[in-house]
Amino acid sequence: MTKRESYEQKTEELVRPIVDANHFELVDVEYVKEGGTWYLRAYIDKPGGITVDDCEIVNRALSDLLDEKDFIEESYILEVSSPGLGRPLKKERDFERSLGVEVEIRTYRMVEKQKEFRGILKAYDKDTVTIVTEEEEEQVFPRENIALIRLAFDI
Repeated sequence: MTKRESYEQKTEELVRPIVDANHFELVDVEYVKEGGTWYLRAYIDKPGGITVDDCEIVNRALSDLLDEKDFIEESYILEVSSPGLGRPLKKERDFERSLGVEVEIRTYRMVEKQKEFRGILKAYDKDTVTIVTEEEEEQVFPRENIALIRLAFDI
């Protein structure tokens, strides 16, 4: 397990009771470096959407626990937020909840001369994801070729 994965796992263990106590859902935890700065992000959600006040409740409680446990070596910025409209599908429950919903898929390699696809999520398993396109055609993607899969949204 990498240091990054270890930080994410330990943070998830700390934040889960806070999220559960407030009847929120923990969508994801990530530890990433952007522009020379480390960010520890927790994404939370609830039916009807998350508010700024919800994020603040989790942020304050998590920040106190992170200060107490002090297991992250680098300095970082803690962010607690909603996963947003175009939330990525990462975990089993994300895929389950999104069956029958429109998704966007970006692939690492070209498939039929393109890398971006859109359709209704029809099925998934540990190896593949199947969508139905606007033309009513089924497309099956090997998971190893999927760079990103997220909920589709129109601006």
